[in-house]
Amino acid sequence: QVQLVASGGDSVQAGGSLRLSCRVSGYADRNYCMAWFRDPPRKSREGVALLNVFFGSTAIANSVKGRFTIAEDKYKNTVDLLMNDLEPEDTAMYYCASRSGPCARYDLDQYTFSAQGTQVTVSA
Repeated sequence: QVQLVASGGDSVQAGGSLRLSCRVSGYADRNYCMAWFRDPPRKSREGVALLNVFFGSTAIANSVKGRFTIAEDKYKNTVDLLMNDLEPEDTAMYYCASRSGPCARYDLDQYTFSAQGTQVTVSA
């Protein structure tokens, strides 16, 4: 059974940085996709970043491109979201998600989400 645990959220000032981590377990091989989504206040859930674990390829949403990076930490068995130059618009509850096989863009019904998210609050 796949388990995902997201952590690392905090309150920071605009321009600051955070590193979110998603501990993943339960996959028998590396043929899966990891993703980060977020729930901004009063907005719909949106995809932020994708990582095809087998190939190591990534995709970053236009809204955060150039500021966010997704990367695997093989020693910690986590997939991290590195967030730089944070803006108040990045304030949201962040969730990690996964699916077996290749990534399916940001189609919400294609992913299993972490049971709990991690809150990021960016003040101006």
